[in-house]
Amino acid sequence: MSKVGVRLSIDVSKIDKSLLYKGAKGVYLSATVFVDLDQADQYGNHGMITQDETKENRDGGKNGAILGNCKVFWKDQPDPQELKNYGKYPVKQHSNHGRQAPQPMPDPFDDSEIPF
Repeated sequence: MSKVGVRLSIDVSKIDKSLLYKGAKGVYLSATVFVDLDQADQYGNHGMITQDETKENRDGGKNGAILGNCKVFWKDQPDPQELKNYGKYPVKQHSNHGRQAPQPMPDPFDDSEIPF
């Protein structure tokens, strides 16, 4: 099984806070990520993030808000044929032979002023 690293960029002002829910360990947001591993857009993004809607809203034809985008930044054991599909925004390719997976980068975003 191969693995990918995906970095998310979310505009938190677009989150419908009425859809946040309390769980046993915190307040949660349900979202869906759509990823196209074969092609990046003009900005190097490989997909988008949408907020999940309630069943009633989905049945009524309402789609969740688009919250942001995602970018594949790491792929385990790449297929050399796939490299040509990444255009001018290549994904960093690594083999994981006996090495540790890349560590996440520190979050530069200060969320202390987000009201939830």
